[in-house]
Amino acid sequence: MKLLHIIASMDPASGGPCQGIRNTNPELMHNGVSREVVCLDDPNSAFLGMDNFTIHALGPAQGQWQYSHKLRPWLLANMGRFDVVVINGLWLYSSYAGWSVKRELERNAKKTNVPANVPKLYVMPHGMLDPYFQRARDRRLKAIRNWFYWKLVERRVVNDADGLFFTCELELELARQAFSPYHPKKEVNVGYGIIAPPQHTTAMDEAFYKKCPEMKGKPFLLFFSRIHKKKGVDLLIKAYAEIVNKNIPETGEHYKLVVAGPGLDSSYGKMLERLIAHYPDLKNNIIFTGMLTGDVKWGALYNCDAFVLPSHQENFGIAVVEALACGKPVLVSHQVNIWKEIQSGGGGIIASDSIDGTQELLNTWVNLSKAEKQAMGKNAAQVFKDHFNIELVAKHFIKAIFTED
Repeated sequence: MKLLHIIASMDPASGGPCQGIRNTNPELMHNGVSREVVCLDDPNSAFLGMDNFTIHALGPAQGQWQYSHKLRPWLLANMGRFDVVVINGLWLYSSYAGWSVKRELERNAKKTNVPANVPKLYVMPHGMLDPYFQRARDRRLKAIRNWFYWKLVERRVVNDADGLFFTCELELELARQAFSPYHPKKEVNVGYGIIAPPQHTTAMDEAFYKKCPEMKGKPFLLFFSRIHKKKGVDLLIKAYAEIVNKNIPETGEHYKLVVAGPGLDSSYGKMLERLIAHYPDLKNNIIFTGMLTGDVKWGALYNCDAFVLPSHQENFGIAVVEALACGKPVLVSHQVNIWKEIQSGGGGIIASDSIDGTQELLNTWVNLSKAEKQAMGKNAAQVFKDHFNIELVAKHFIKAIFTED
């Protein structure tokens, strides 16, 4: 069985879709699936050449549409080698190219009356059909642009595909609300997951405390994501200002806040720095670390008391699942699409993506007893095993792509 992924970028910094491909590969190989990827990255990119599957890099892509003149010719020459093709993401040239080449292969087969191997084509939107992007006030011009592009191009990609794959049930439900006409041939919640994290080691602790020595021996909450308006970091800072001096029951200590992720040098990041300056008590209690990787990252996750993400929109949230896998309770908004699984399993606290909701997250957590927090941590680990374990997710994915209707 041969599978091709079409994706704009395999750069780990670009977000979850490329990491999802990497995460599932060992299990797919174990089940006899041979996978290749075609992307629009520069072939000289430093992050290429380290994967155990073939990546065809046809970039660098040009412009906001991420156009590459090499993609369609490559697909015309190679798409017939595969049984299944999965387009990852929408609104870019890569999705249009995948759809248009399949249509051309079908037309050529009819015209010549010669049987051709035209693969099944599926689309995995990765949250890009979430109505949030059409409703957010700061995206009005982009929403208008997307509406026109939907009418001209993207509706064909979505509705002509053999099916749509979603990372969770809520993403599937939300996708029905954003655009019309919307009538995909099939909708499948294939799930999403991560490889279980490495076992906790003292090397991880040492790496993290070398990066953040002021955290050693201190209880702290961890935000681990991009510093971006969509992530609700401003809500978190304002809510944290209300609890910064609040005693933790049974210890009398105060929680510190670690904000880990890129983006502090952006205009939004600079705004956050000005916001913190309004709260004198925050200066020595909020630590911005920048992007964390390797042992430093795992040290942060294993040593935090809880993970916090009051995001305004989160299709899946790989960092959320990583925290669950480390046995850490997660405090998230209702806009994190896996909140129902977290809530039903007792692995965290859920509230609205507002200042009141974020204050509710933090206050509820602080007021839990030590025993309640420990129980929630155990539940968090079980939520990961029950829903987001990569072996289980990969089996669902394989069944979806290779099962005939």
